[in-house]
This record gives sequence, C-alpha cells and structure tokens, in this order.
Amino acid sequence: MIRILHTADWHVGQTLHGFSREHEHRKVFGRLEEIVVERNVDALVVAGDVFDSQNPSGEAQQLLYNALVRLSRAQRRMTVVIVAGNHDAAGRLEAPRPLLEAFNIRVVGNVRRRDRRIEAAQHLVPIFDASGAMAAHVLAVSYPTAACLPNLTRLDGDSGSPVIAGVRSLYAELLDTLRGQMDGLPFVLTGHLHVAGGIESEGAERRILVGAQHAVPQDVFPTEASYVALGHLHKAQAIGRDSVRYSGSLIPLSATEQPYAHGVTLVSVDGPQVTSEHIPIDRPVPFLRLPESGDMRLTELSDHLTALDLEPDLPINEWPFVQIRLARNGLPSGFREETDRITENFPVRVVDTRVDTIPGTLKETVLSDPLIRLAERDPEDMFKLAFEREFGAAPGVAHLDVFHRARAEA
Repeated sequence: MIRILHTADWHVGQTLHGFSREHEHRKVFGRLEEIVVERNVDALVVAGDVFDSQNPSGEAQQLLYNALVRLSRAQRRMTVVIVAGNHDAAGRLEAPRPLLEAFNIRVVGNVRRRDRRIEAAQHLVPIFDASGAMAAHVLAVSYPTAACLPNLTRLDGDSGSPVIAGVRSLYAELLDTLRGQMDGLPFVLTGHLHVAGGIESEGAERRILVGAQHAVPQDVFPTEASYVALGHLHKAQAIGRDSVRYSGSLIPLSATEQPYAHGVTLVSVDGPQVTSEHIPIDRPVPFLRLPESGDMRLTELSDHLTALDLEPDLPINEWPFVQIRLARNGLPSGFREETDRITENFPVRVVDTRVDTIPGTLKETVLSDPLIRLAERDPEDMFKLAFEREFGAAPGVAHLDVFHRARAEA
C-alpha cells in the first residue's frame, strides 16, 4: 500500500486585509510534519499555488523552504511533489530544483516541448513504499497556461472549446508518452484548474482558464488514473467521482471560507483499491462570523464582541479574524466609521463587513445601493453592467472570455 498526502493552495506570503498569515502558516506546517509521521506517508503532493504571489518576498521563500526541509527530515524516505499553480511563477518555483532534489523534493513547472514533442520525463515521479520498492507514480501537471497547451484549435466533442480540448489533449499526450515507463503501476495525476461543478470561494479564487470557458469537465482526466489530486478551489470536495478531489487550502484565505473544514487528504492506493480520507487541521487562529447566523443591528456589535471574552493582552498574530454581518434596517450612512470605532476596543482583526442584500435586479443592487463599496462588488457583474450600458445588450461568451482572461492576468 502507498499513502499519499494530497495538499494544495498553501499561498505562502498571503496577507488578509493587510494582516500577515505567517504565524498561521508556521503552525499548520508544524501540523503537517506530525501528520506525515503519524500516517507513515510515502509521498506528499502539493497541487499548486505554493506562494500567494508570483514575486514572493524573501520572508515567504524562507518560510516555504524551511517548511520543506523540516517535512523532509520528519519523514526522510518520503517523496515530495510540487506543481506550479496560477499564483506561482513556474520558473521561479523550479529554479532551486537541484538543491531541492537533494531532499527528495521534485518541482514541476511549465510543460516544455522540443520539436513539438512534449518533454514528458520531468512530469513522471516514482513513489516508493516502506520497503524501498517502486510501487506507484505521480504524473505531475501544473496550471495549464496557453503556452503549455497544444495548438488551440477546435476539436470535436468539447462543445467548441479549444481550451477544454487542449487540456484533454495535454493529459492524453502525457499519458501516451509515459505509459510504457510506468510498468503497469498505479499512478496519481495532478491538476491545478477549475473543474466544472466545484464550489468557488468568493474573493479568493480567480477564474483562471483562458478561452471560452473557465472550467473543464472532470472527464478531461484519463480514467486510468487511480486518483486525481486537484488544486485551485479552496474547499475540500470531490468532483464527479470520489477519486477526483480538491484537498482544499490549509487555512481560510478569505472571509467567505469561514465555514470550510480546511485540511489535507490522505490517499491510500493498494493496487486497484483507492480510498481517501479528509484530515482536518485545526485553525491556528479563530475565524469568526458575527453573528454566527443571520444579521445583527450595529448597536448589538459591542455585545457580540464582549461575549467572545478575549484576553486583552493577546499578541496581534493571535487575534481572531472576524467577519461582521449587519442588518440593513436602521443602519446609518456612517456605519463603517462606527464599526471601526467599536472594534478598535477589542483584540480582533476585522476582515469583512457586509450588509444584508435587498431583493431586486442586479442593476438595482449593484448600481443603486450606497452601502456596498466598489471592492465588495463582483467584477463580473460590473463588467456585464458596463457592457450593457455601452452596447445596449448583454455580453456574449466571447466577450466574457476576454474579460476572464484579462482578470486572470491582472
């Protein structure tokens, strides 16, 4: 049996409303060390978005590489496989490859071609069991940029989408090229992209796939794969079948992820038998919604904060993150200043303040509501409204394609 720990979306270096997440990352990386030992893990897979930025700070890089070395030393025979996500600069991530390989860490960035043939060998990583015998492989594929895909011409059977066809062709080409080197052993496939049907996190995930659609169907992945380890969506979830899964992120990366059960997925492969187990990771810092359900009046905010019974001398990196939900009825126009005045007397970090929405059309809600800031409005809704105002008609698929492409590259 092979045990593979599937993780993704670490987003090292992230700040949330200006607050550093370094303290939380150090804590969850420490928990990862414990898990790989407790579960006797043979391989650790990080399915993209290792960093939060394509130009991570020196501190973020130091945090990542310290964590990788500690994980390697905690379970010395374990193979670590890392693929680039849309937040990562693939070349930067691959740069220390010779050093990382000394710790049995393999990093896979962009797909490369020579004479139009894919350089497939870098994508195949052997996995060894506790006895030292080769028992499986990871077929590691990073976020599919346009440059990674085959020529983006329309192929039949993919609803006219050249990008979906390109992704399908990429996985098929890799498998066809490498099948003979796998010796009939089971293999785990990685992917960093949005698979149709997956639940997105508002404000944290970009619609990243270029082309007419931002999501691919789950059948783009070869059925021969024992398990498909996905990254990009931050909620742990299965897509289509239990063996195609997002592990989710290690910590909440936006206020809308407050209800998620963050953690990692332990995948056990025993010949044709594959099982997966979600292992929750306790949050190093509380992430609270006030109130727990529904909305409250602004006059009730102080009572809710007092009820938390927080120690006044807590270090700032241990202050809870708080999402505040306010009822619209009776809310004064200067409520944000009053919210700031109330919360500054408590050891909390407010990362989101929302007012309950009123029924009505998109146009009425987005353009006419003075209580919603521009930063709280969905960019796609704003684009649709601007397009309709300019041209007198709703944008079509091609227009939305260009919008999502520009948004992903912003």
